[in-house]
Amino acid sequence: MLYLARRKEKMAILTEYDALKLENQLCFPLYACSRSIVNMYTPFLKPLGLTYTQYIVFLVLWEQDGITVGELGTKLHLDNGTITPLLKKMQDKGYVTRVRSKSDERVVIVSLTEAGRALREDALKIPHEIGQCVPLTPEEAGILYNLLYKLLEAF
Repeated sequence: MLYLARRKEKMAILTEYDALKLENQLCFPLYACSRSIVNMYTPFLKPLGLTYTQYIVFLVLWEQDGITVGELGTKLHLDNGTITPLLKKMQDKGYVTRVRSKSDERVVIVSLTEAGRALREDALKIPHEIGQCVPLTPEEAGILYNLLYKLLEAF
């Protein structure tokens, strides 16, 4: 079996053992870039008392308040074991409420409190600040965005 790898802007044919090299893994640059970009958020989120995962929960809720835990998990690609303690912490801070649905007690609805809605104003500058830290042209960022969502849709 032959594998392709990117080396100095040229595609090379590699042996099957070359596929085990870190430099030939698609997963590694995705992982490393993801960690780096998430870490860029820390100086902007820390003053708000938020983690990156809490921030992305807010992004969903600011767009669609009153969403079920299941819908929230689906949008964020998070399982219940991750999202439930996260939401509990956010509720303890007074940012969200979690209420069981009257029509189906298995369903929990997450809604923003006034404090959670107010935090939106404090977060307005974050996307622009992060955009300034990413060394891509708008066109490159658009291509990357589309490719990443193409991958996400496959999972």
